[in-house]
Amino acid sequence: MNFSKMSNRSKGITFMIASSCGFAMMSAFVKLSGDLPSFQKTVFRNLVAVIVALVLVVKKKESLVGKKENRMRLIMRSTFGTLGIWFNYYAIDRLVLSDANMLNKLSPFFVIIFSTLFLKERMKPKQARVVTISCILAFIGALFVIKPTFNLEAIPALAGLMGGVTAAAAYTCVRSLSGKESPDTIVFFFSAFSTIASLPMMIMTYKPMSMLQLTYLILAGACASIGQFGVTFAYKYAQAKEISIFDYTNILFSAVISIIVFNVIPDGMSIIGYIVIFAASFYMFRFNKNLDKIDKKVKEA
Repeated sequence: MNFSKMSNRSKGITFMIASSCGFAMMSAFVKLSGDLPSFQKTVFRNLVAVIVALVLVVKKKESLVGKKENRMRLIMRSTFGTLGIWFNYYAIDRLVLSDANMLNKLSPFFVIIFSTLFLKERMKPKQARVVTISCILAFIGALFVIKPTFNLEAIPALAGLMGGVTAAAAYTCVRSLSGKESPDTIVFFFSAFSTIASLPMMIMTYKPMSMLQLTYLILAGACASIGQFGVTFAYKYAQAKEISIFDYTNILFSAVISIIVFNVIPDGMSIIGYIVIFAASFYMFRFNKNLDKIDKKVKEA
């Protein structure tokens, strides 16, 4: 497949799937690193991305802090993204993991809502129906996989919900910066901001690590870099309504990693969930391919 000949929509989907794979591998390495403080994992998660993005920014002679007119959106993207990480870790530490993950997986829905409200990314009636159906199917599939068991711990649950909302706000900011800032600059700014913001709390809660734990955290950071660059490029090429659904492929990648690395075989309900998620993603993909053909005919007319 010739990447240069792909439509922007297809490129966005490709980068989103790559991002989901990167974040799934990151989660696996974070899990393998063992019982370390969340802020310690956060700093190492972002530190590698800082170095990679810095090298790319310097090599391409791009700006480290972005253009003046875009700086507020860069700060907003970084603030929301950092809050998303903190909220998510807080929820994971205090809720059943499946509950926390389900709440975090609400972010694609909020991305579509925020992009429609704030970026004026309008949809035709037919496209809106397809997006709605796909999102509902994907969310139902996610429920089958994570099988939530909510309790009355309101504050951690609210934190998990806010993690999904703030992550969506961050991705909406990324989309708004599309074409205005280099993806390398966006990733560097966020990673540096999040690292600096988390550093004081890491110092206060620091726990000594073995060489193996350090290796796992470095690998987690490398995979997080793939995830960050992937999602940044994804929203550069395509609108949220076209690609947010593919964030759910993270669950499929996580399932494969669980089988191979942790020798955990999904149960029947999880397998049903994977099939539903794949069906929703494929439905959206086929619809977008048809839109590509229609757009191409219109341009040629």
